Amino acid sequence: MTSSPQASAVDGTVTVGAGPLTPADVVAVARDGAPVALAPRAMDRVRGGRKIIEDLAHDRQPHYGVSTGFGALATRHIPAELRAQLQVSLVRSHAAGSGPEVETEVTRALMLLRLATLATGHTGVREETVLAYAALLNAGITPVVHEYGSLGCSGDLAPLAHCALAILGEGVVRDRAGVRMPAAQALAAAGLQPVELREKEGLALINGTDGMLGMLVLAIADLRKLLRVADISAAMSVEGQLGTDAVFAADLQELRPHPGQAAAAANMMALLAGSAIMASHRGPECTRVQDAYSLRCAPQVAGAARDTVDHAALVAGWELASAIDNPVITDDGRVESNGNFHGAPLAYVLDFLAIVSADVASMSERRTDRFLDVARSHGLNAFLADDPGVDSGHMIAQYTQAAIVSELKRLAVPASADSIPSSAMQEDHVSMGWSAARKLRRALDGLTRVLAIELLTAARGLELRAPLAPAAATGAVVAALRATTPGPGPDRFMAPEIEAAVRFVAGGGAVRAAESVTGPLR
Repeated sequence: MTSSPQASAVDGTVTVGAGPLTPADVVAVARDGAPVALAPRAMDRVRGGRKIIEDLAHDRQPHYGVSTGFGALATRHIPAELRAQLQVSLVRSHAAGSGPEVETEVTRALMLLRLATLATGHTGVREETVLAYAALLNAGITPVVHEYGSLGCSGDLAPLAHCALAILGEGVVRDRAGVRMPAAQALAAAGLQPVELREKEGLALINGTDGMLGMLVLAIADLRKLLRVADISAAMSVEGQLGTDAVFAADLQELRPHPGQAAAAANMMALLAGSAIMASHRGPECTRVQDAYSLRCAPQVAGAARDTVDHAALVAGWELASAIDNPVITDDGRVESNGNFHGAPLAYVLDFLAIVSADVASMSERRTDRFLDVARSHGLNAFLADDPGVDSGHMIAQYTQAAIVSELKRLAVPASADSIPSSAMQEDHVSMGWSAARKLRRALDGLTRVLAIELLTAARGLELRAPLAPAAATGAVVAALRATTPGPGPDRFMAPEIEAAVRFVAGGGAVRAAESVTGPLR
């Protein structure tokens, strides 16, 4: 039951079971609603794995998850006539989540990744069960999963159980239009039949790191985009505050050969190329020797963030190539208990990315603050106000940034440093990886907002340098932003402008505008 190099997407369809899914596959299914198909060889593996489980079901020796209870109840041998009920009871009892619903994209990613493990044949489920997960995804039916219920060990138990409950025709789901309804009603409307679970299947459906992994893959995709925005907003701040781009020269970066740092510095040089504002203070009359750290060291911070994201992507790649279940069917047909469901590898990098998000945001907020202080802004109006004293300009926009950055610092406290025992001390050390992933999603939302406010502030700062013109790339970003927000002027209702800037950043508008001049940023 070995797997081949990679899965594939043909005509928008993601093929599951041809090999490990790619991050792009996960994003396509989770965010874009791409359909899935199962590779024929995957179904051969599924049938082979199922035969092994069915043979064990008739064995007098107890086998965990097949003929025993679960967790601390694994010492009880379950008679054959109760084993189907055992699996259904497991799913029902473990669907014990609480709190707000998680996002549709998270649940779809979770379901796709569980499907990918089922398709390896290492879990011992039947074809019908594998096909049911694919059908749910393709019908756009999303089980309602809740914020709380996973300790990140023994799998993301409650979140996965809520998904498993849906294929039984139980629990609550949302249809493709987002309407909340009973699962039985949604299945019937889509022409799907509920699944009746057999030996080991309930356990196989809930014993995975799929929620943690799905959120990690989505976060990596988001951070890679946001770090390019961080380079854009930093370049605009350097330009608007009459800083120097000499410190971003390639030969200086080569003295400290971190790849992310080199990429960030190269981006900033490209963004600032041809700036009349930069040229205006390059002469001998300029007495400034060095810029503040938040300007001068921007590539070092954004670059280290990039390298951290690359490490997280390496971990995600390993996990995408994994088959997580307990017990698991090995390639030579053994059924073995194991600890591969422990979420520590994912929890650590999820926490690391929350630290990265907080620090990139912290530096962005410092650059914004420099624009607003007449002692440091080099000739700009106080708070970039139209008539300082009558107008407050961007004073409170920076307060909003500061509040978010403070929250991001709290979110940077590692979840993985905590553990709480469960299941009568059988599961006495857990990863808290699901919690790490949930707080990372909040951190990324905060980082998006902080960068958006810096971008909005830097755009106003650049416009106030007129008649000096910004670089072509930064000027293109300002022009694109001004398609949805007005330029400098008297005070007005700020919140809608901030939200417009947030949409501009989150939707990729800032990167597209910059790259229309620079070409692809690194």
